Amino acid sequence: MKRLFLNAMIIAGLGLAFTSCKNNNNEAEMTEAKDAATAQAEASEFSVDTAVSVIEWQGEKPTGTHTGTIKIMEGSFKANDSVIESGTFVIDMNSIEVTDLDGDKKADLEAHLKGTVEGKEGDFFNVTKYPEATFEVTGITEEEGQQMLQGNLTIKEETKNIAFPVNITKDGESIQITSEEFTIDRTQWNVNYGSKSVFDGLGDKFINDEVELKINLKANKA
Repeated sequence: MKRLFLNAMIIAGLGLAFTSCKNNNNEAEMTEAKDAATAQAEASEFSVDTAVSVIEWQGEKPTGTHTGTIKIMEGSFKANDSVIESGTFVIDMNSIEVTDLDGDKKADLEAHLKGTVEGKEGDFFNVTKYPEATFEVTGITEEEGQQMLQGNLTIKEETKNIAFPVNITKDGESIQITSEEFTIDRTQWNVNYGSKSVFDGLGDKFINDEVELKINLKANKA
C-alpha cells in the first residue's frame, strides 16, 4: 500500500518534481516518479483523521461545471513541529461523490465516474479494478514564501510526481494541511473520456483535461 507523506516540504506537488510547481492557471507541473522522502529519527508520527480529511474536486465542460469530494481512507506522516518530512495517504476512489446534483442525476454521474456502469468501466476511474489512489511525499520546498508539497500521485497504476502550494499549521497535538486550489491534467493518469487532446471530432461535447483539486487534511499525533 503506497503512502502520501512529506519529506522536507509537503504535498507541494502532486505531479511536480522540481522547484517550480504552478503556473498562472495554478496547474501542477509534472515529472516522473521520484524517491520517497525519509524522516529523521526524532520526527513525530501523525495519523490522518479520516472523518474530517477530504479532497475537493471540480471538473468543467462547455455546458457546465461539476463539483464533488473524495475521502482519505488512511494515512500517516512524520513531522518535526509543523515541518512534514515523510508520509503516505491512501485515497478511497469508491468514495467519489458529486455535490452539485441530486437524485438520479447525482447517482448516474457518480456511477459513470466510478466505472460501475456496464460497458463504461474504463471511461474514468474504474474503481472495481483500481479502488485506491495514493500520494507519497517526496519533498517540500519554499518558493517566494510559499510552501510547496511534492509527491508521487498514483491513479490507475500510473504514477507521476507533482508539486502544489500548501499551508501547514500546528495546533497542540494536531497538524492541519490545506492546499491552495491547483489543477492536474487527468489524461496523464489515463483518464481520457471526452478529452479533445486524445479524441478527434468531439466538437463542443468534450470535458476539460484539467481537474481542480483542493486538499483539506487533519492529522493527530499518534
